[in-house]
Amino acid sequence: MNLRSRSKVLAEFNMSSMTDIIFLLLIFFMLTSTLVSPNALKLLLPNSSSQTRAKSNIAISIDKDLKYYFGTDAVSLDELRGKIQAKASSEEDPTIVLNVEKSVPIDNVVQVMNIGNELKVKMILATSPK
Repeated sequence: MNLRSRSKVLAEFNMSSMTDIIFLLLIFFMLTSTLVSPNALKLLLPNSSSQTRAKSNIAISIDKDLKYYFGTDAVSLDELRGKIQAKASSEEDPTIVLNVEKSVPIDNVVQVMNIGNELKVKMILATSPK
């Protein structure tokens, strides 16, 4: 009498279900990462070791005496909002290049960035190359 069992347990692992789960997780994380905006302000911060060029429509400067310049004209912070708004409404896809000296406190820079953010204008913080 031969009582051998005919079904043997195979020691193989089926990877198809694991790959389905991995692909579903990948799609989930890709979709959710596009919905999160890490920066509230639309800033393009170029690295100082490389040269990034953009079409600059508006140049704003802040010097060490905390004087604001729109192009080469000295303006106050309140006048700056009006000038940016007038320039942004007259041009398509305006870009602000923000030139700030190292000694200027960050609060003054953020004030100008907030104006650009409220007016939906792209901003670039100018840096000097290394």
